[in-house]
This record gives sequence, C-alpha cells and structure tokens, in this order.
Amino acid sequence: MSVRHGLKAILTKRPDDIVFVSSLRTPIGKFKGGLKDMYPEELLAHVLKATRERLEAQGLDVKGGAVQDIAVGTVLMELGGAKSGRLASLDAGFPNVTGFKAVNRQCASSLQSLTDIAMSIQTGMIDIGVAAGVEHMTRNYGTRAIPVDISPFIKESPVEEARDCLLPMGLTSEAVAEQYGISRKDQDAFALTSHQKAKAAQDAGYFEAEIVPIEVRSVTPADGDKPAVTVTKTISKDEGIRPQTTLESLAKLKPAFKTDGTGTAGNSSQISDGASAMTLARRDVAEALGLKPIARWVGSAVVGVPPKIMGVGPAYAVPALFKRFGLTKDDIDIFELNEAFASQSLMVIEALGLDIAKVNPKGGAIALGHPLGATGGRLISSLIYELQRTNKQLGVATLCNLISFVGTKCSFPLFS
Repeated sequence: MSVRHGLKAILTKRPDDIVFVSSLRTPIGKFKGGLKDMYPEELLAHVLKATRERLEAQGLDVKGGAVQDIAVGTVLMELGGAKSGRLASLDAGFPNVTGFKAVNRQCASSLQSLTDIAMSIQTGMIDIGVAAGVEHMTRNYGTRAIPVDISPFIKESPVEEARDCLLPMGLTSEAVAEQYGISRKDQDAFALTSHQKAKAAQDAGYFEAEIVPIEVRSVTPADGDKPAVTVTKTISKDEGIRPQTTLESLAKLKPAFKTDGTGTAGNSSQISDGASAMTLARRDVAEALGLKPIARWVGSAVVGVPPKIMGVGPAYAVPALFKRFGLTKDDIDIFELNEAFASQSLMVIEALGLDIAKVNPKGGAIALGHPLGATGGRLISSLIYELQRTNKQLGVATLCNLISFVGTKCSFPLFS
C-alpha cells in the first residue's frame, strides 16, 4: 500500500482507510487514590467491556468473533500482562476466538498497540481489532520502573548509553533541562497552565465523551479492634487536577530528582492508575457492518534518541512523520503531547516551533496523570473528541519515548 503524500491526499476518503469506531478510557486515578484497591486487569476488563457494549449497540457480533485481535500496551503488569490481560478480555465478554497480545514500548505502549492493530488491518491480516492500554502504578510501581534483577556485567557496560538506560526518568528530565537551558520558572509556568486548561475542560464537560465511569472498591484497613471496611463508589472524573495550584505554590516545592535540580512533583507528570481502549476497522468493513467511524488513523513514526535525554523523542519522530506524509506543523490543528515532564514538553514545543495554542488544549499529564501503558489511548481519545468538538481535521498524539501518531477527524464535511 502506497503512502499518501500531501494534505489533499490525506484528506481524501478511501475504502481502505483505517478508522476508529470507538475510543474510551477510565477516569485517571491518583496514586493511592480512588482506584487504589482495584487491579490492573479489572480496569482493563472494565474498559474492554464498555468497548464491547458500544460495538454491540451498533450491531456488531462481537461474541461471534467480529473483533479478530486485541493488543494491550502495558509497562508494569506482572508477566508483561500476557496472562492477566487475556483473562480481562475474556471476562469482558470477548470470545476465545478473538486473539490477544500484550506489548511494551514504555510510555508509548498503547500507541504501539494502536500501531500494531492498524498495521494488521492495513496488511489484510484482520479487519477489526481493539488497541488498549492499562497501568496500575499504585500496585506495580514498587521498583519505580527500574529493573532490579539485571546482569551486573551488563549493568556496568563500558558503553555509556547502555548504562544510561537504567537512569531514573526524573534524571533524564534534569538532563534535558540542563542541555537545553530550560528554567525552573518556565517549567512551573507550563505546569500551572496544564492544571488551568484541564480544570476548564473538566468543568465544561469536555472529557465526558471519552470517560467510562467505573464502580470501585474503597477499602479502609483494619485498625486495632476495628475490622476492615469495604464500600463501593463510582468514579467518573480524573482525580489529579489541582485547581488551587499557583506559581507561588509550585515555587515552594523542593527539587524531586537532584538537590540542585529544577524538576519537582509539581512540574512532572503524576503517578497514576487507568486504562484505555480503541477499536479500529477498515472503512469499507465498518460501513458494511453499520459501524460509525469517528476518526481515521493515518500513520505512526518512531525514532531513537540518546537514553539520557529520552524525553526529546517527539522532536525527532514528528518531523519524520511529516516528511513521510508530506505535511508541516501548520497542517496540524491539535497536538496532544504527553507531559511526562515540563522540561521535555517545553523542549519539544520549542524544537518543533509549535503554536502553544494548539498543544494540549485540555491539559496534559502534569494535571491529569500518566498511567504509563494507558496514556497513549488517553491522548488519542482526548484528540478525537476535541477535533470533533472544535470541527477540526488533523491531530498528532506523541509520547516522550519515540513514537508519534497522526489522526484525522472523519465527521468533518470532507469525510461525510
């Protein structure tokens, strides 16, 4: 299949387009917050069940095997999520004839699951698939995503970049800030804006279309003679937004990663819990089955960068994507840039020369949270529904570690 080149070609509807027919996510829970007593497979099963129900409501025979494959991105789940993820898909009502796999591309894991499903459709392997992602950092962040059972010989490799692969992410953020001259003041200002935009979007109801409320257990542990108490409650909103945030409160926070550093808990993404799921199909298949496209996948790109400054990946992956498809930044209406850290976000915005008004119009991970394996799906859902709401056409979703995605809005008159 030839790559479409140029804006006109990309905006032309074709039967072999790969389209989204659903894009959902759970609310994002704070670390040890409202989702703390759940398990990652429960969050995944919930969003997969909601996806199945959405598809069945449109007439798709999911239990008859219409969805041919499920790919789930996750970073921290035990055994890579292969067994518990399959368990979740079956529990959610998908039949055993629907395939399953788990993938791990770190923070971009659910963008990788999306890319894998899209490529499977593009090559004719399947017609319909689900790309999902999940992370429960409250339960699974004990090593802070740093391997502990690793060869002492490779760990002390003579290759510096090999050793840098084990750097804590916070130190890579500090390296970006130092190398590109990004100040604490600018990082704090960026973080404040994230909370302000997220709060405004939440108050306006802009997240409601993408969020599937979830009923959760809330456990109060036993205390002396008092037994443990378990109650249920429904969570329908992201928990991380802090409307009380000010530049003054951010300035009071101590450096989190090195004593003389500029990164803090306030200008870094939040440790979080959540899950996401997207359904993709060939356009002609979707239309024949009565499924309504809500957006179109155009392509993905991946570029490696030095591990010490891993957060700058989008500054290289996005131009590679643009070159491949004959686009420029001016063709893009919205950029959903994962705010792993304010330092790398600001570096990418500056390097790409982005109009800040186009970046994260509903806030980002500094305010909303960053459940590693689920964040790619969160970015896509936020992008799709914001393109629809604002009657725009093209968007890019990108994460800090190498992979970038372009999507188009199908309800724009050109696609109708």
